[in-house]
Amino acid sequence: MQIWVDADACPVAVKEILYRAARRTAVPVTLVANQMLTVPPSPYIRARQVASGFDVADRHIIEVVQPGDLVITADVPLAAKVIAIGATVIEPRGDLLDPRNIDERLSMRNFMDEMRNNGMVTGGPAAYSDSDRRAFANQLDRWLAARAKKG
Repeated sequence: MQIWVDADACPVAVKEILYRAARRTAVPVTLVANQMLTVPPSPYIRARQVASGFDVADRHIIEVVQPGDLVITADVPLAAKVIAIGATVIEPRGDLLDPRNIDERLSMRNFMDEMRNNGMVTGGPAAYSDSDRRAFANQLDRWLAARAKKG
């Protein structure tokens, strides 16, 4: 079991939660980004730098993720691909994505992308909040507890 992080746009608060969880549970966490990342010293925390370019980090995660792994990303197309492999996704705001809800989320993402391309939707997501941080931490704890029960 491994946790992979699409780290280029991942909030600092999420990374800090993951660092604490890695130390507490001994579950390996690997941050993947196309820039150099500094991570705390731990045998359970790694940073992997990939080449610059569109979706390079995403492609790397798709190549290495295994069924049963967890991926942290807000990128819905990446989430759909790793879920098809058998991984689970938690978005930085705490939403759990899995085979039951990924098709709906992907359809909504594609619809909103089309609306933006036609100039009908402006603005971006709300700022990352304390409630987002708590929702992420709670969802991660539930995932880790479920995995611990499976042994």
